Amino acid sequence: MCSILGVFDLRPADDLPELRRRALAASALQRHRGPDWSGVHASPAGILVHERLAIVDPAGGSQPLVDPWKERVLAVNGEIYNHREVTEALESARRASGQEPWPFQTGSDCEVLLPLLAHEGPSGLRRLNGIWAFALLEPRRGRWIVARDPVGVMPLYRGRDREGRLWVASEMKAISDLCSHLEVFPPGCVLDSESGALRVFRPRRWRPATSAAGPEGAKVRKGPEPLQAVEGRPGCTPLPSPPTGRTEGAVAVRRGLEAAVRRQLMSDVPWGVLLSGGLDSSVVAACAARFARRRVEDDGRTEAWWPSLHSFAIGLEESPDLEAAAQVAGHLGTTHHGFTFSIQEGLDAVPDVIRHIESFDVTTVRASVPMYLLARRIRAMGVKMVLSGEGADEVFGGYLYFHRAPSPEAFRRETERKVRDLHLFDCLRANKSMAAWGVEARVPFLDLEFLDLAMELEPALRMPSAGPGGAIIEKALLREAFVGTLPDELLWRQKEQFSDGVGYGWIDALREHATSRVDPAEMARAAERFPLSPPGTAEAFWYRSIFQEHFPGDQPAATVPSGPSIACSSPEALAWDPSFGTRADPSGRSVSGVHRASLEPGEAAPPGISRLRGR
Repeated sequence: MCSILGVFDLRPADDLPELRRRALAASALQRHRGPDWSGVHASPAGILVHERLAIVDPAGGSQPLVDPWKERVLAVNGEIYNHREVTEALESARRASGQEPWPFQTGSDCEVLLPLLAHEGPSGLRRLNGIWAFALLEPRRGRWIVARDPVGVMPLYRGRDREGRLWVASEMKAISDLCSHLEVFPPGCVLDSESGALRVFRPRRWRPATSAAGPEGAKVRKGPEPLQAVEGRPGCTPLPSPPTGRTEGAVAVRRGLEAAVRRQLMSDVPWGVLLSGGLDSSVVAACAARFARRRVEDDGRTEAWWPSLHSFAIGLEESPDLEAAAQVAGHLGTTHHGFTFSIQEGLDAVPDVIRHIESFDVTTVRASVPMYLLARRIRAMGVKMVLSGEGADEVFGGYLYFHRAPSPEAFRRETERKVRDLHLFDCLRANKSMAAWGVEARVPFLDLEFLDLAMELEPALRMPSAGPGGAIIEKALLREAFVGTLPDELLWRQKEQFSDGVGYGWIDALREHATSRVDPAEMARAAERFPLSPPGTAEAFWYRSIFQEHFPGDQPAATVPSGPSIACSSPEALAWDPSFGTRADPSGRSVSGVHRASLEPGEAAPPGISRLRGR
C-alpha cells in the first residue's frame, strides 16, 4: 500500500518551487498509506509525489521510478501480480525486433509499467492482473497518463483547481481543499493528456457459458489480448467454454481461487490473513496455508522467509466471528491472533474512521471501525500485508437478500451491479481501513483471472442452493468447492456481514449512541442541512455530520453512494420482495426468514431497538 499524488497541466507562469511545496504538503496528508519512504519529481511538465509502503524489494524499488533514459517518471500505488509474465512477453518482443533487453533497475513488480507503456502506450494496460493506480509523466514531451485498475481496489481521486491544473491523489483528503472540482477516478479507465479523453481500457463483458460461443465451442473473450500480442495486434483470446455442470464448476472455482491466492503471496515482508471465521476469509486462509511455506517469487524452490502463517480476527467479547475464527485457525494450523474491542473503543474511533475511509455510508462505517482497530494491532506486530475475503459476496451472491432473487437473470444483473460498485463500498473499506495504519489488503476473490472465471459461470450455479441438510444457503457453489478443506460446521456456517459478525451488540450500540446524540429537531431538518443525499436515520445523520466536518461542501459528499438498500442490496434489488421497501436496513439480519437471528418486522426502521429472534 502506497499513495500517489500528481499535479499536471502546469502553466508557464507557475511558481514551480511553491507548487512543489504545496504538493508535498498535500501528499503528507496520505502518508499513513506509505510511511516507509517519500519521493518527489518536479518539472515544468508536472509533479509526482510518492509515499511508499515497502513490500516487494524493500531495499530498492523506491519511487517515483525513472527509466534509464529519463524519458518517463512513474508513481504507482499497487501490485502487479503477473509482472513476470508481462516482462517475459515484452522481452520476447524486444528480441524479435532486434532490441536489447529492457534495463530494469529495481526488483519492483511495478517497474514493468515503464517498458509496457513505452511499447504499447495505454492499450497495454489490459494485460495487467493486479491492483493499482498510477500516474506517469513524460517530462520532455509534456505528456502524462493516469489510470486505475479495472475493479478499483486501489483508490484514486481527481480534481481541477481554480487555475485549471489537474490534481490526482490516492485519497480525497489530499486534494479536497485544493480543488474547485472533485470526483472519483473511475476504475478500469485511463486518462491520457494526448487525447484528453477518459477511456475504458478493459471493458467488462462477462457472458455466461451458454450465451456466447466462438468456433468449435470456444468461448471468445473480447477483453484482454493474449500476452504474445505485445505489438498491439487486434485479436481475441479463445478460452475453453466455462463449466456448465455443478461439479465441474466447483472444481474450476477451487483451482481458480487457489491460483489467485498463490499469485498474490508475493512479498518480501511479513504477511498474514484476515480470518473472521466466515466462509470467504476461511477459504482464502485455507488456500494461503497450502502455499505459505515456500516462496512464490521463485516458484517454490526455496523456503518462505516467514513460513508460519499468521491469522488475525477481531470482535466484541463472545462475538460469533471470534469463536468461528479460532476454530478455523485451529483446523488450518495458523498462528492465530484474536483481538477484542469494547463498544466504547469502537464509538471513540468513529470520527477517525470516517476521516480515513472518506465515506458516510452506513454499512461501510459500521464494518470499517473493527477493521481499522484490527489494522492497528496487525501493524504493531510488524505485518505489512494481509489477504482478505472481499468480493466473494458480490461474485457468488452471498448477501442474504440474494435468497429472494426471482430468476438467474436477475441474479446475474445484480452481481454485476455489485461488482461494478465495489470500489465505493467493500474495496474502499478494506483498503482505507487497513491503509490507515500502513497495512496493505489484497483481495484474491477480485483477482482478474478468477473474477472472469467466476462471473462467466452460469448464474444458476452461483445462486443460493440446497446445502447438506436440504436448507437453501448462499454461496453454495463456493462451499462445495472447498468440501474436505474445512470442517462442515464451519464450511456451511451462514453468512454474517462483518459488522454483524463482530458482535450483534455493535450495530445496536451504534444506533443507540446516534439516537442519543442527534436531536429530533435536527433530524427533522436533515434535508435542509444535507440537501444532497439527506440522511434518513439518526445513525446516518451522525456519520454525515462527522464527514461534513472533515470534507465540507457538496463535491466530497457526491463521491459517496446513496440510495435505499436492504442487507447491502442495490436499490434495484428492492423490487424483489414487497417487504424490502418497508424494512430497508444495511444489516443482513433485516432479511426476514433467512438469517437465524433476523430482525423482527418493523425493527430495522427505528434505530436503537435491538429485539432479536434466535439470538
